[in-house]
This record gives sequence, C-alpha cells and structure tokens, in this order.
Amino acid sequence: MAPTAPSAAKSASPSQPSGKSEVADLKQQLRQLAGSRAPDADDQRRDVFKRVISCMTAGIDVSAAFGEMVLCSATSDVVLKKMCYLYVGVHARNHPDLALLTINFLQRDCHDQDPTIRGLALRSLCSLRVPNLVEYLVSPLATGLKDPSAYVRMIAAVGAAKLYHISATACLDADLPAALKALMLSDPDAQVVANCMHALQEIWTLEAAKSEEAAREIETLYSKPVVFYLLNRIKEFSEWAQCLVLELVSNFLPSDNNEIFDIMNLLEDRLQHANGAVVLATIKVFLHLTMSMTDVHQQVYERIKAPLLTLVGAGSPEQSYSVLCHLHLLVMRAPMLFSSDYKSFYCQFSDPSYVKKLKLEMLTAIANESNTYEIVTELCEYAGNVDVPIARESIRAVGKIALQQYDVNAIVDRLLQFLEMDKDYVTAETLVLVKDLLRKYPQWSHDCIAVVGNISSKNIQEPKGKAALIWMLGEYSQDMHDAPYILESLVENWEEEHSPEVRLHLLTAVMKCFFKRPPETQMALGATLASGLSDTHQDVHDRALFYYRLLQYDPAVAERVVNPPKQAVSVFADTQSSEIKDRIFDEFNSLSVVYQKPSYMFTDKEHRGPFEYSEDLTNLAVGAETTENTISAQRYQESDNDLLLSTSDKEDNATATSNGSSASTYNAPSDLSGPSLLSSQIPSETSLINPGAPTYSSQSNFSLDDLLGLGVPQASAPPPTPALTLNSKPVLDPGTFQKKWGQLALSLSQECSLSPQGAASLMNPQSLIRHMQNNYIQCIASGGQPPNYKFFFYAQKDGAAAFFLVECIVNTASAKAQIKVKADDGTAAEAFSTWAREGLGSDLMPTTMMSGMKP
Repeated sequence: MAPTAPSAAKSASPSQPSGKSEVADLKQQLRQLAGSRAPDADDQRRDVFKRVISCMTAGIDVSAAFGEMVLCSATSDVVLKKMCYLYVGVHARNHPDLALLTINFLQRDCHDQDPTIRGLALRSLCSLRVPNLVEYLVSPLATGLKDPSAYVRMIAAVGAAKLYHISATACLDADLPAALKALMLSDPDAQVVANCMHALQEIWTLEAAKSEEAAREIETLYSKPVVFYLLNRIKEFSEWAQCLVLELVSNFLPSDNNEIFDIMNLLEDRLQHANGAVVLATIKVFLHLTMSMTDVHQQVYERIKAPLLTLVGAGSPEQSYSVLCHLHLLVMRAPMLFSSDYKSFYCQFSDPSYVKKLKLEMLTAIANESNTYEIVTELCEYAGNVDVPIARESIRAVGKIALQQYDVNAIVDRLLQFLEMDKDYVTAETLVLVKDLLRKYPQWSHDCIAVVGNISSKNIQEPKGKAALIWMLGEYSQDMHDAPYILESLVENWEEEHSPEVRLHLLTAVMKCFFKRPPETQMALGATLASGLSDTHQDVHDRALFYYRLLQYDPAVAERVVNPPKQAVSVFADTQSSEIKDRIFDEFNSLSVVYQKPSYMFTDKEHRGPFEYSEDLTNLAVGAETTENTISAQRYQESDNDLLLSTSDKEDNATATSNGSSASTYNAPSDLSGPSLLSSQIPSETSLINPGAPTYSSQSNFSLDDLLGLGVPQASAPPPTPALTLNSKPVLDPGTFQKKWGQLALSLSQECSLSPQGAASLMNPQSLIRHMQNNYIQCIASGGQPPNYKFFFYAQKDGAAAFFLVECIVNTASAKAQIKVKADDGTAAEAFSTWAREGLGSDLMPTTMMSGMKP
C-alpha cells in the first residue's frame, strides 16, 4: 500500500511566526515599503512593523531586519516611530555595531517639528546605552534641556542621569548638573522640576563619594530656599513627585522651631491625600522634624492616627497591610496613644491571614487595664476560627496579654476554658501558655493543675503541647495525684515518641518527680535513664548520662541541680532589640518597616559578607570549585542562633552536650532499672568528673592530633621558636571579618583527606573549635548539619594588626576537607604556614591546612 501523502502545512500567521522564513519575508516587505509613497504605505508599514514586534516578543531573532527597519523610519507617523524606537532600543544593546546605523535618524528626529517625536527620539537615543556612542548624546541632551516643550525637557532631565551612568566624565564635562539645577529652580512645569531634582540627587549622591564639590552641591538640595520653593509648589506635582519632594524634606534640618511649624502647616493638607504613599511620606516628615520636641511629637501621633486608620480601611489588602506595618511600628513605640482605638484593629472576615496576624499583634500591644476585657473577649472568638494559624495566634495573644499583668484572673479562666475545646491545636497552644503563666504566676498553680490533670497525653499530638504538659507534670507532681503514673506510661512509649524535645522534657520531669515522690517514681526513673542512654539523639543521650552520673555522685546534689527553688519570671525576653527598632523607625516609609528589619540586613552585600551561600548546608559539595562558599544572609542575621555565636557563647550554650563524641563510648549500666540505682558505691569526686579519664583522653587527643592519619608522634623535643608568633587573645568582630574576607585575595588553598578517627572526632564540632583555641586560632562562625560542617577561623600576628582568615569546609562522610586562607600581609602567609607546622606539630589544622600549598 502506498504511503499517504502528507497534508499541506498551514501557513504561518503573524501571531505564530515561522522563524527564518518569516524574517526573510519581513525583510523583503520592508525593503519594498522603504521608498514607497503610496497613500496606504503607512498602513502597510504598520502591519509589517506589528509582525516584526510580534516576532521579537516571541523570542525570534529579527536583528537581520535592522537596516530595513531604519530605512522605514523616515515617516511622520507617531505610531510607526514608537514601534521603530522600541525595536532599535532592544537590538542596539545586543548588537552595538548596528546601533551606529540609528544615530543619524535619531538625531534628525530630535529636531522634528512634533515635540512628541522629539521626546521619543531623545529617549531612544539615551536608551541605547552604548559607550562608543556617548559623543552623540551630549548635544541633543543640552538642546533638549532648553526645548520649548515641557515633554522634551522632562525626557532630557532623565536622559542626563542615563548619560551619567554610561559615562560620568562626559556628563560632568558637559556641565549638565548645573543645567539641571537651573532648570529645577526656574521651570514652570512641575514634572520637569521633579525629574531634574531626581536626576540631580542621583548624580550628586554617586559623585559625592569622589568629589567634595559634589558633596557641597547635594547639601544645597537640602537648603532652606530649595526646600521651601518645592513645598510651595507641592500641590502642582504628581503623586510620585510629591513623594520625592517629601523624602527630600525629611532630610532637611530646620534652624529653629518656627521653620518646623511652617513646614508642618504647608503639609497639613497632605495628610488627607487619597494616595497612601503621599500620606506616609508626610507622616515621616512630621515624625522626623519633631523628634526633639516631646510634646509636639506626641501631638503628631494624635494627628496622624485618623489618616492612617482611614487608609487601613480603604484600598486593597496589600495597601492595608503596608499601612498596618507602619501603624504597628508606631503602636510599639507609643501603645497608650492607640489604646482607645482598639476596635479599629479587630479582624474582619474578609481580611487575609497576613493582615489578621498583624492586627492580633497590635491588639496585644495596646491592651491595658481599660480595654483588656473587650480585647480578650474578641480574641477568644478567634480561637475557633477555621483558619488554624490565626486561631493559634489569637490564643498566643491572650497569653501575652496575661503576661502583661492585665486582668490575669479572668484571662486564666478563659485559657482554661480553651482546654475544654476538643481541638488538638487549641489544647497544645493553651498548654504552652499555661506553662508560661505558671512560671510568672506560681500562685495560680492549683487552679491550673486541677484542669490540666484531667488532660490525657494521648490526645496531644503536637510536641510543644506535650512538652508543656510533661513540664507541668514534673514541676507540680506533688499536687497531681496521677503524675508519676502518667509519666511512667509516657516512658513505656519512649520508642514511639519521635520528638527529641519531648524526650528531653520527659527526662527532666521524671527526675523532678523522683525527688518529690521517690517510691512511686524510682522504677520509672531507672527505665527513663536506660532509654535515654540508648537514645540515638545526642542531646537526649548526653542529658541522660549527665543525670545518671549526678545521681551516682550524690542524690542531694542532683536534687539541688534538677529541682532548685525557683523564682517567678518577671520579664520574658524581647525578640528584637531597641536599637533595631530605632533603626527601623529611622527608615520609616520604606521596605524596612514591612520586613521589620533594617535595610542593611536585606540590601547590603557587605553585611552578608562571606556568609552567603546556599540555605541548605547539607548540599555542600566539598572539593567542588565555587567562587563563593558562604553562609546565607538570613542565617547571618539570626545572631542568636548557633551559626553565628562566638566560640565562648557556643560553649556556654552547649554545656548540656559537652561530652561530645565521647558519649558513644558509654553504655547504659545493667542495674539502671533496679532499686540498686542509688545504692551503688559512690566513687571519688575526681573519678566521677571524668570516669575512665586515661582511655577517653587518649582517644580524643589521638582523633584530633591524627585527623589526617599522620600518626601520633612519640616523645619529641619542644619545637624551636618559630619566626612568627600569634597573639594569644586576638579580637575581631564579625563585621570586620566579613569586610576583610570580601577584600583580601586568596593566599593559600588546599583540599585534604581526613583519617577515619579524625572524621569521627568531628561528629562534635566543638572539639575542633576548642582544639583550635588552644593554638591561638579562634572560631568566629560555624554551622551545618552532619555530615557537612563549615568553620570560619581567624588568628592575629603577635605585635601587629595583621590577621589570618581561614575557611574550612568538612565532609565527615567523604572524609575530606577544603581549606582556604586569606591574610592581611600576603608575605606572612608562608610564615603562618611554618608557624602552624612547627609550632603545633601534628595538631589538626596547621597540618591539614598548610602542607604543600602555594600562594
């Protein structure tokens, strides 16, 4: 049977270009229309131009038709001009050699009779951004700034800023900033004035770092004549231009109070503006001007309340959220001034979750004796919300208000009613809050425990809620009749509990219960310690081992450690420092308020410094060549986390896990679950502090000293005095470390292999950090999850300001380490290597880092 003939392909439509054949067809049509004077020639050109733009939008390379497009640009049709300029602007950047073809017709159009064409041509000419064509831009720009049309002058002002970015020298040599300044102070068109002001700010701000004259010029923008000239014309400006003017005014320093009141009177009506950006910019001016005038500053808060609350209720949810963020900042600074407007922050059914969450925070902040009952009543209604995250936040808000000592009696009753709701997340959040309340108000323990004692741990699935219940069972076991038996049932299900947090709380709770009710808890304590010592989680294992040894040493000492007399917590830690809050307030009306962090934390690359690589440290590929192996900015900002704690802070916070890798060498004693746990013979204090000291110490030192499998040296002579010595107590703050790391060139680099013993010793990174400290090399940051770890070390040359910076990336699974060194004094890098080899002998870092490396 003969094959079926293929069907004819459909012809390509303009909306579906067919590639090279389509471009060739377009070139042919453009060539035919280039010199045509037919009556409908412009209409035909429009159709072909539309097809060219369509192909360009679809990603097809139509640069081959560049010459034909330029030939067809000789027309007075504004639509054709716009399409031609669009085409030229796109392809001139990608094909600078072709951009030269456009200069003649663009310069010709800059002198066209139609001001629209003049403006479009000037904008396109400045948008070419080809450095070789700078000489052709200066003359049209200078002419454009003097053009009789405001539209052309407006384009020329922006074009001057574009020219500065292409060639600052050409812009300054042509004296364009002076022309812009003169135009700003004399032009009758408000948009031209705004564009000139914006261009001058941009040029002088960038130039101020290199020129004192530019620094003086930018100060003239903030002078009284300029500021009041712009304020007197502010009603003529567009909304965008008004925001620019108000931002400039916020940087103005009045000479006396009269000038402050004059500015505020001129801007009073801007608070009623329909645009939220103008209102926020005006509020920023009011707040900054009155910072030193306490009474007036408070009156400003009262004055700006109504405009802000109006903006919250009008506009889109996104706008409401932005305004609420600024309102939240003001509420945190002056909660009493907003306490009477608490109903304005009630959640609406149609509010998005992010708006509701912010409103809940504000309700918590403005709660006081006069409005607590109404606010708590409203928050309790949200606890049954179908939006689970909002329900959680509302319960937390009730607890926070209680911690502020407002109407505690009624709030505790409300919280206990939450425990009767048959919802797991409500019960879990309530238990956490009850635990915090009992820490601050121990006098409420009888009322709370009576209700908490009726809750079954089997009905609580969330780890935080279960951990809070276990804490109360241990802390108040003398008041809860069934506490030992509930804890015993939890211990029996130890293997089914997957949360380390819950297991840690269970260990401590059983210990507390044992000292309060020993006969009923002794068997449970033995089973708990046995389970903890065999636990695979390092923290759980270490805590169980610590409790076991403490009991062996002296039960009385153990009781004082685990169950000491406790004082009520008066103040809970704030999550954000006052310095950060003040910095955010200084950046009012910016993204800093929305992000709730200063701008340098999300814009300044130097702030992120060397800590800027993949968020997931487990994806580190040790040995792979990367331009920057750095830790993420987000982790760097969280200075309270382990990643950026200083070495001393880490050691303080890691006391519970100080046994490190040695923990795995101990097994649970066979008599843990029996009555003889506390009747065993108590060894001497010295042996209890470090049982099996010789074996443990030898193994630990061998692992670190022989990380690369070089062998532990026999008794060797003391090393000779090295040519370089290190400062025993170097000091270097994280900011300086980051700056140096970004500026210094790489001095030494090497990839090393670790011995099995060395890799095993690094299961506890603290051992490496302490080992390095003993050799005057300090750790400034560390992080990662097994098997990938990353360390940043530094050392200082004794008697000098020269620092040595070290980056070490270790993969314990592949037993490899990648090490890089940067030094202030490049000539001392080899000396640092020699000092490390000779001064530290076979110790970990110098041997692995310095051997055989070239600068």
